[in-house]
Amino acid sequence: MTTVLPDTGVGPLLRDWREQRRISQLELALRADSSARHISFIETGRSRPSEDMVLRLAEQLDVPVRERNALLVIAGYAPRYPQTPLDDPAMASLRESLDRLLAAYEPYPALVVDGTYGVVAANRGVALLLDGVPEKLLTPPLNAMRLTLHPEGLAPRIVNLPEWRADLLAQMGRQIALVRSPELRALYDEVAAYPAPARADTERAGGAVPVAGGADGAGRERDLAAAFALPMLLEHGGRVLSFVSSIATFNTPMDVTVAELAVETFLPADRETAAYLHAHVPS
Repeated sequence: MTTVLPDTGVGPLLRDWREQRRISQLELALRADSSARHISFIETGRSRPSEDMVLRLAEQLDVPVRERNALLVIAGYAPRYPQTPLDDPAMASLRESLDRLLAAYEPYPALVVDGTYGVVAANRGVALLLDGVPEKLLTPPLNAMRLTLHPEGLAPRIVNLPEWRADLLAQMGRQIALVRSPELRALYDEVAAYPAPARADTERAGGAVPVAGGADGAGRERDLAAAFALPMLLEHGGRVLSFVSSIATFNTPMDVTVAELAVETFLPADRETAAYLHAHVPS
């Protein structure tokens, strides 16, 4: 559902978005083919923007699709972007394409999440990594953040948990700044309050879990320092696997559901991890 703040005019909200993007009224006016004077009048409520102007300003300010609907409603117009459930027949082609994408990425882990990190789909590479996670965390609806940071989830097995946890929380914080989502804020508060598993502290103190190729703990720390992106170092089957994550979204989405989908893929950060996955993920 679109979040609407009925006591706030569209002008102050557009000003908030502009200031958040650190764009001057003049720069926004040039981008939106308007004038700084007109932008000023809109922001102060002296001028009511047309539907087209609201959409133009929202586009230039890179406002998320869900929030564009909210701006339109507050300005007195109908929402422009639908929110179609992913299980709707109209989404069948999208679902099939996502399933093919995840399958093609095997044996490497990949999953699709929605705007609150609910797991929409995942491949067998992800299933391998979740082996041993308690059933209560695997009962739908699955949530990627809970699975990763819960003290009974993957967290005890993430060797560099402090760094990885900080990165995930920062990612959520950036998203919260873009969308006014009570659900996302509640999820952030929940996972940020999880106690750190003892495993994350003791491993750094000198645990001797080998990497996939057999290197010792010192070698693992060198790999972490030399990585081209922050890796997730995950213990599995007595080995430590190394992954870097990438996230892909849809360009120019015209539906709220599609706009909030993200495909996260985990690329092996070394040859040993790749070989391990090829050997253990069913083909």
